[in-house]
Amino acid sequence: MKKIRAAIIGYGNIGKSVLEALQSAPDFEVAGVVRRASSIGETPIELTGIKIVDDIKKLENVDVAVLCLPTRSIPAHAKEILALGIHTVDSYDIHSTIWELRQKLEPVARLNNAVAIISAGWDPGSDSVVRALFEAVAPKGITYTNFGPGMSMGHTVAVKTVEGVKKALSMTIPLGTGIHRRMVYIELEDGYSFEQVAQNIKNDAYFVKDETHVMQVDDVNKLIDMGHGVNLVRKGVSGTTYNQLFEFNMKINNPALTAQILVACARAAMKTKPGAYTMIEIPIIDMLYGEKEELIKKLV
Repeated sequence: MKKIRAAIIGYGNIGKSVLEALQSAPDFEVAGVVRRASSIGETPIELTGIKIVDDIKKLENVDVAVLCLPTRSIPAHAKEILALGIHTVDSYDIHSTIWELRQKLEPVARLNNAVAIISAGWDPGSDSVVRALFEAVAPKGITYTNFGPGMSMGHTVAVKTVEGVKKALSMTIPLGTGIHRRMVYIELEDGYSFEQVAQNIKNDAYFVKDETHVMQVDDVNKLIDMGHGVNLVRKGVSGTTYNQLFEFNMKINNPALTAQILVACARAAMKTKPGAYTMIEIPIIDMLYGEKEELIKKLV
């Protein structure tokens, strides 16, 4: 069996978990890791024997690139890699601009005979698939997505980019009916006003629509727990029958689940026609390892 050669782009919490997921998958091999030039000399022990470069062009025969990068840097990196004819998967998580990103990557992917699967995390991502299924079985109704309590990777990264923030943690607290409170803990750089930094965080697109509380602490590391979760509830109508109620729950390690979904979608990218896609457009069976016949017999 020819294995799928995957490159890991970025090596933070998600990148580390993607490495573990790729090494656990029988149909993948790690083509290499792309890191900032300033980080290449610092080789973690788990990367021993793996090629580390500062440009994906320095890796050989890459089939798919798994983008483990801050959301706001994904569009530019995805376009560059797709232009090389390499498939991409990412966990872009700004819901309001997912369609815009899909439209931007679609022509680049098609022109270069490549596939981009975007927003392939757990929300957006696997939760999107559950929401779509809920709506299929109850076309009329309301779905509530309640996150947490837990650490939000995307929101935490967004806080870290705010000027004056040294370290940060953003916790998501569900209040019910899809409403959330954001609890943000920061270490402040010297010379900055806490009040101004806190206001800049609250004005960021990640936080501006939610109740957000910012607190200054001495040591963010003492607070970090990467556990998270979600509760999805839909109450709706099937045909003309009312009071259909569906519920989905999970408690997770955030980076581990995100990484596993990225790897599953990297597998699916190899079976998909050129273009840009979200997870609800990809057949679930294409995300799974194994022969289609056996998967159908096992799972249907």
